[in-house]
Amino acid sequence: MDETVTVREARAHLADHINNAEQGTPTVITRNGAPVAALVPISDFEALEEAADELLAREAEAVLAEGGPTVTMAELLADLFAEDRARTEGAA
Repeated sequence: MDETVTVREARAHLADHINNAEQGTPTVITRNGAPVAALVPISDFEALEEAADELLAREAEAVLAEGGPTVTMAELLADLFAEDRARTEGAA
């Protein structure tokens, strides 16, 4: 069963919660009564990442199968850097 602790409790006993995660028991961390994070076994985290990657790949394949737009890697990188630059300039 998942354990639920406050941020304060998680800080005070972080090593214990890491040990629990290594043993397969997740810890949900709350702030003001609301869940905000989870300390989970690395295998669970890796499985979640793989599932997310698979979902994104399937969505991309569906767009391509429908004749959706494609871009070159150069165009993609240029767009990403432009968005990052706009965020940075907007925060200044």
